[in-house]
Amino acid sequence: MVQRKESVGAIVGLKRAAQRPWRGGDQCGSSPAGALGLRPSPEPFVWKKCPDKRFLLYDFMKNSEMSGSSPFKMRLVHLDLKGAPPKVSYLSEVFPLFHALGANGLLLEYEDMFPYEGRLRLLRAKHAYSPPEIKEILHLATLNELEVIPLVQTFGHMEFVLKHEALAHLREVALFPNTLNPHEAESLALVGAMISQVMELHPGARWLHVGCDEVYYLGEGEASRQWLQQEHNTKARLCLSHIKAVACHVLAQHPATRPLVWDDMLRAIPEDQLSASGVPRLVEPVLWDYGADLDVHGKALLMEKYRKCGFLRLWAASAFKGATGASQALTPIEHHLRNNVQWLQVAASGPADMLQGIVLTGWQRYDHFSVLCELLPVGIPSLAVCLQSLLHGGFAEDVKAKVENFLGISNLEITDFTSEGAGSFPGSDILALVTHVGLHLHSSVDALLERDRYVTGWFSSYHRRRKLIHPVMVQHIQPQALSLLARWSTLVQELEAALHRVFYPDTVEEWLEENVQPSLRRLQGLLQDLREAASPRPLTAQDP
Repeated sequence: MVQRKESVGAIVGLKRAAQRPWRGGDQCGSSPAGALGLRPSPEPFVWKKCPDKRFLLYDFMKNSEMSGSSPFKMRLVHLDLKGAPPKVSYLSEVFPLFHALGANGLLLEYEDMFPYEGRLRLLRAKHAYSPPEIKEILHLATLNELEVIPLVQTFGHMEFVLKHEALAHLREVALFPNTLNPHEAESLALVGAMISQVMELHPGARWLHVGCDEVYYLGEGEASRQWLQQEHNTKARLCLSHIKAVACHVLAQHPATRPLVWDDMLRAIPEDQLSASGVPRLVEPVLWDYGADLDVHGKALLMEKYRKCGFLRLWAASAFKGATGASQALTPIEHHLRNNVQWLQVAASGPADMLQGIVLTGWQRYDHFSVLCELLPVGIPSLAVCLQSLLHGGFAEDVKAKVENFLGISNLEITDFTSEGAGSFPGSDILALVTHVGLHLHSSVDALLERDRYVTGWFSSYHRRRKLIHPVMVQHIQPQALSLLARWSTLVQELEAALHRVFYPDTVEEWLEENVQPSLRRLQGLLQDLREAASPRPLTAQDP
């Protein structure tokens, strides 16, 4: 238990004047963007099912200006390190693959994996990267021509900070650690200190992502309720004031670094309020949508709205994994392919050169407290498909062949989880084993415990609770259960060893506990009940 002994001002060693919510008029940014026209939307895209091959083709040839090239100058792979952070040794293996597939940048969301120092040391995870490891990651990125953009959450998704007792008084709502209280001077001091430490290890970074997405419960804290009672004060103004304060801090301390923000908190704010706030001259929004059927026209209109407000540059954000279920273990490639291809349509329908690039997000947890989604090695085939589609303007047979060559897979399936060949990319052994577990472990145990006629007919839950069984049924059930447990135990040992080569022990423990141990415990429980039921004991009056 962390004892709360001091204020955050003492914790971060900074004393600031109280943050005043924005009241309009002042700016700390550059001049507004010049006029840009909205291009007509291209013809609708067409998905084709090949009669002889089970993969999707994207007919992008109608838009010849983009065929064979990417509209996104920057193509960033997002590494969400708040869950299953890879060892540096694994990153050294996959960075060359990222580059070969068409990536030219990384968005590193460190969260508690950053080696915060001093009074911020309590934010570190047990296996947080050390400063030399951060430098090695950046060196490996440079070697592979991957520009690094660090991400520091500064408003919402602050669970890894506000969960600590010493910092809990900075919550917007006392019960929830999601959102930072924007009224406290200590709040800006805290995020300022975090940014300073991150930027110290990322000298020369051209961009810094400051998060600001999903600021849940904003306006529900006591200080916010009182502030909102004042005339002309709104949640939108409160949100913009904090974003502006953070952006001004970044630009004041690092003039050559441009802040990025997720755009979801900006979407519903009217144009005049956005423009008057001064925020469009300070930050570049990242428009994110991970759906397989995103509204292309709606995104084009949103881009036009942002352009009119004065935003100089926009970014897009798709997903290659971690966006189809909090506990998703296997990556549905078709979903992510559709999502990325539709972002190509968005790029084609908006102003030329307004989209600076695209972030291919690879979420590892939905938030700090949720379970793990697909592990990075499991999502690499999806990343390969998405990157190559963005690079070549679509996913056709020649692009599919390139992807299979990069991955060492003889026939990559897009519409299901079974592909021919395990692949030869870094972590392909994990993909093969996780796929086998995901497709067969639970179902094989269910088949024995819930559909085997000897188990359901002679060793039901009623019999198991009372340890009753006909002796001959032990001979029918026990060999099957022992064989199944032995086969899975052998495979799990192989998987555990493969996971340890890529991840830290706590990740291995968590993934196995969530995805493997429940099924193995069911088998072990059946065998234990069999042994106890088969042991000689006197009959009671309740026995049948």
